[in-house]
Amino acid sequence: MEKSNLFKDIIEESHKRCTFLGLSPDNIYSKRILSGKELNDVLTENKQLINIAEPFMKLLNDFVKSSNFLTILTDNQGIILRIFGNDKMLKEASNLKMIPGASMAEEDIGTNAMGTVLYCKSPLQLIADDHFVKAYHRWTCSCAPVIDSENKVIGTLDLTGDTDFVHTHTLGMVVAASYALTNALKAQDYHNQILKAKLNLESIFNSIPYAIITADIYGNILYFNNYFIEYFAYDKHTVTSKKMWDFFDGWNNVLDSLNQNNTFLDEDVYVSANKNVLQFSLSAYPVFSSKNSLNEIVFIFKDVKKVRKLANRIMGRKAVYTFDKIITENQKMIEIIDFCKKVADSKSTVLITGESGTGKEIFAQSIHNFGKRKEESFIAVNCGALPKTLIESELFGYADGAFTGAKRGGQAGKFELSDGGTIFLDEIGEMPLDMQINLLRVIEEGYLTRVGSSIPIPVDVRIIAATNKDLRQEVKNGNFRKDLFYRLNVLPVHLPPLRERKMDIPLLITYFMNYLSKRLNKKPIFIPNDYMNQLLDYKWQGNIRELENFVELIINTEKLPDNIDLQHLNVETIKTEHKESNLVSLATIEENHIRKVLKYNDFNIMKSAKVLGISRNTLYRKMSDYDISSQ
Repeated sequence: MEKSNLFKDIIEESHKRCTFLGLSPDNIYSKRILSGKELNDVLTENKQLINIAEPFMKLLNDFVKSSNFLTILTDNQGIILRIFGNDKMLKEASNLKMIPGASMAEEDIGTNAMGTVLYCKSPLQLIADDHFVKAYHRWTCSCAPVIDSENKVIGTLDLTGDTDFVHTHTLGMVVAASYALTNALKAQDYHNQILKAKLNLESIFNSIPYAIITADIYGNILYFNNYFIEYFAYDKHTVTSKKMWDFFDGWNNVLDSLNQNNTFLDEDVYVSANKNVLQFSLSAYPVFSSKNSLNEIVFIFKDVKKVRKLANRIMGRKAVYTFDKIITENQKMIEIIDFCKKVADSKSTVLITGESGTGKEIFAQSIHNFGKRKEESFIAVNCGALPKTLIESELFGYADGAFTGAKRGGQAGKFELSDGGTIFLDEIGEMPLDMQINLLRVIEEGYLTRVGSSIPIPVDVRIIAATNKDLRQEVKNGNFRKDLFYRLNVLPVHLPPLRERKMDIPLLITYFMNYLSKRLNKKPIFIPNDYMNQLLDYKWQGNIRELENFVELIINTEKLPDNIDLQHLNVETIKTEHKESNLVSLATIEENHIRKVLKYNDFNIMKSAKVLGISRNTLYRKMSDYDISSQ
């Protein structure tokens, strides 16, 4: 077949470039042949191109194997990466060092199909002396560029054979194979991008500390993250073999809610997690099809314990007092502190007894903060301040629809909120008898049941109880269960009244004087020795709380009362230094003031507590002490 002039201009320009570069037609070998590490680096860099191209090269080679042809793949620099052919052609190519690693670039071996295609970036067929070097005049070469997904030339695909077998159809085959190879590379790049996106999405999902699972509207599992496996304690194969309703009973509720375009957010659900029943907070999000119909659902299960732990931190449900903040030099108190430190890590219940104002909650918080649970929640409950009709739901929570006005999805009680931490049951002696039975069951079994529910919920709570009553006498009187008393009184702590630790009175006065004067932005009041002696002799029926109130009183009035008999002290006497008349105790003054504040604020506990500068729990406690009803 005669030589075609189809590519005449391209070939002539290439020959001029070769002459300009000083190449000789008598050259036999390429000026650049890679080997060793240099060749391995190039092969590694083009690994994907080689792997995808090899099937196409073998197909081309099989198609022309009866003729004398070589199938050659180069990279974008013209370096031969792979070469296929029969033994005769491979030997001829080897004699010319046309082997993997040899450069077919124009500057290294002159005009040839592979090098010139890289220059002009279009298919090309060379016949005989179209090649610049005479050693290649025996061959015809048909070559096409290989293009990646970004339309960049990354290599060439070439068929080289004897000139006797030249045909324009040969170039057509190479172009078709190159086009197919280009599409395969684009498909592989697309697959790699999809895989990368999938891996990125999985990494994101696996970094979110919630159990995430997706399902279609028929309940078939589509995807789940590692936290789902961890929380639900199933292997991956087991999860994929199940339906969504195998994990929790609320599947139909979720489906109905989302089909009606309603939200399904942070609902408490109970999940079957490998034979265990666990509580989660579930949110479900719809995925719609192009026709705006519900197609898939994304479920996010949040560990209720972790959510509550975070909420407790945000809401300040933590103990603030520690043993080093307890001011004392009394030997008995020091021994009590040592005992409390020893039992701080125990799971056993603690019963703190003592008169009002002796610091029972301070000791409870200090025990919590000295133990392993110090990073967990500390929740104080005043059993005497809770209405009898609400105490059960407050302590143990309630289920969805338990009663009129119940929150949708139910609500956790104080015990669930304390899970992992400590619950402080103050004024335990005021707890109604029927509630004492429920409390006893929680202590003995480690489970609770919400009001209106039959599902047992496991809780790990350290119980510290406190009372100013003689519970043994209350047991005899039939007001307190004997079995509960012994369950609570495992680690007894009795706090002595302030009158039995007189040496601590000056220390406490100094502490309160410094603290309150800064808080009130007033000057401390100097207390002479003779006056201090009279304070030491005072009975302090309200204990430390009464002492604190006295210090706050004298700081505010900026003087000491003339009448040292504090049982008959009247605030008006201090303010005006009037003659003794209508003298009353500090406790009476406090009670009257609390009553006035409550009445002024229409018995709004939150407002009243804010005006008084105390917490709501403290106000409830004082109201209980003074038998003030909440109306």
